Amino acid sequence: MRIFENMESRVRGYIRSFPVIFKSAKGSVMVDEMDNEYIDFFAGAGTLNYGHNNERISNALIEYLQSDGVLHGLDMATIAKQKFMQKFQDTILEPRNLDYKIQFTGPTGTNAVETALKLARMVKGRSNVVSFTNGYHGLTMGSLAITGNNFYRDEAYISRSNVSFLPYDGYMGPDYNTLDLFRKLLMDNSSGLDLPAAVILETIQAEGGVNIASSAWLKELSELCYEFDILLIVDDIQVGNGRSGDFFSFEEAGIKPDIITLSKAIGGGLPLAFILMKPDLDQWKPGEHTGTFRGNNLAFVASYEAMHYWDNLDLSEAVKYKGAVMEKELQAIADKYPELNASVRGRGMIYGLEIPERGLASQISEKCFENGLVIELAGADDQVVKFLPALVIDEETLLKGIGIVDQSIAAILQEKKENLTGEM
Repeated sequence: MRIFENMESRVRGYIRSFPVIFKSAKGSVMVDEMDNEYIDFFAGAGTLNYGHNNERISNALIEYLQSDGVLHGLDMATIAKQKFMQKFQDTILEPRNLDYKIQFTGPTGTNAVETALKLARMVKGRSNVVSFTNGYHGLTMGSLAITGNNFYRDEAYISRSNVSFLPYDGYMGPDYNTLDLFRKLLMDNSSGLDLPAAVILETIQAEGGVNIASSAWLKELSELCYEFDILLIVDDIQVGNGRSGDFFSFEEAGIKPDIITLSKAIGGGLPLAFILMKPDLDQWKPGEHTGTFRGNNLAFVASYEAMHYWDNLDLSEAVKYKGAVMEKELQAIADKYPELNASVRGRGMIYGLEIPERGLASQISEKCFENGLVIELAGADDQVVKFLPALVIDEETLLKGIGIVDQSIAAILQEKKENLTGEM
């Protein structure tokens, strides 16, 4: 590990949680240089919905490279781009009765968010944007301004102007409708809330701690935005692409956002990001928003193959089934160890096990890694163990991974008990 410590910036993060050198990966299993195997419940922070080295995707990439397919094309037309766009239109948009235009951005999620914010402000001629508590939208300047976690924010290097934060669904408790506050602020000319150009949110806050907005709340928010001429932007970067059980996380609520940001799993494991916008919002002048890598042709090839998983409802039904398995097993763990005061929440195949005791979730993640499971944390204080396996993981491996969590918690609690006994 010396080369990483000597040459790579201190900003490196995940390597500290998972301090081995990985050499290969297949499906939902990663292998380090010592041939130790690890079940992957991290999935590249939601990038690898179709698993590591998905055979169909890998074969298509190899064939494309061997045929001298175009790798870098800026926003020029290529066969790979044409096939992807047609497949996305035919398989994803048309069956859902969705009418959007695509704008390819730089290759990461924050590029898509920055583009969405710039477009919304340009179209509406207003600068304020409403974001929500515990939201995470990226770490470039505009995206960071609408990201809530103080860990990433510092007055010295970000601009917090033109952003207003409001409480997310459930933030004030189960009996308080936070949109009542939003409406009150919008209707009061002396509230101090400038009429926003847009509202941006995740329907399931992943990094924020697996917080889930109800369908009723999302519908009301959509109606509120329409009433006050505010654009609704859904950041579907981590919880879209099938993670919720539907391709888009907002489908269950029956809403149609004005702008959608997509990245992570949409590239089939490779860098790709874009926004979907209602056609009337496409008011750019040619070349007004650019980027050297706006459109990754290898990712187009990978994504085209991944879209075949959505030719029918099989994957959607599998995600919902395995999600139910996850909920049942995690609730059993919470019930088994009442001293944790743990709570379970999630939808589809993103679940969180929240453990209030400070630092305990981190200990669990660390112990899980020692026992052969890669799993990360979420929440403002890293108090949530976040379950994010590949959508295509088999049930046996899924249950084995959850079993490692159970065993790791038991070991930690036993160690605590022994230490307490020793002190007495």
